[in-house]
Amino acid sequence: MPRILIVTTSADRMTPGTEPTGLWLEELTTPYYAFQDAGAAVTLASVAGGAVPVDARSLGAEGEEEASVRRYRQDPALQAAVAATPCFTEIDPTGYDALFLPGGHGTMFDYPGSAALAALVERFDREGRVVAAVCHGPAGLVSARKPDGTPFVAGRRIAAFTDSEERAVGLDQAVPFLLESRLKALGARHEAGPDFQPFALRDGRLVTGQNPASAAPTAALVMEALGVAGAAPQAL
Repeated sequence: MPRILIVTTSADRMTPGTEPTGLWLEELTTPYYAFQDAGAAVTLASVAGGAVPVDARSLGAEGEEEASVRRYRQDPALQAAVAATPCFTEIDPTGYDALFLPGGHGTMFDYPGSAALAALVERFDREGRVVAAVCHGPAGLVSARKPDGTPFVAGRRIAAFTDSEERAVGLDQAVPFLLESRLKALGARHEAGPDFQPFALRDGRLVTGQNPASAAPTAALVMEALGVAGAAPQAL
């Protein structure tokens, strides 16, 4: 049974302003249930511990939300886990097969500044384990370095929320940097599909997805990378 560690954002404001932000719920719930339904053991943690801030815009109107969000609304166990996460530094990462970083704009404000998260990314990669992120989740990769000191993302194929998507949602001036541009500046081979359409890719044991619609194919590629039978990607 694969073991997967999910680390979410703890940021609930777009600093230095007061615009609410947090986790984009679908980017947690869709992979979480995909992993769980495939037989994986999933541990949920966050950058600071405590309740995970959920971006209200990601909830959707009841009856019109994404299927995984609808399932979450009826899942008191996962709701309780989201309401009281441990800080990821309190968890021994030994024995986990994959690290997964869901997105939401909150990640842009706490993932890059976490030296501990950068070190965890590097450790999973160095030890041959899967590292995965979706949408703004790759913000957790930008501060990581390889053992030789070069950027973790340099030379690697990576998908992430694009600059054009950021401008389309009107938050390009609210975030501390544009994720696509930062990844490219660090030497990543950024790839993308059409705005807001599913797009995910796998570069060895590194798996990334472009946007909320890419949560399902990203999760499928994670399970494929873990060698789980029947986990063919739904979209590339």
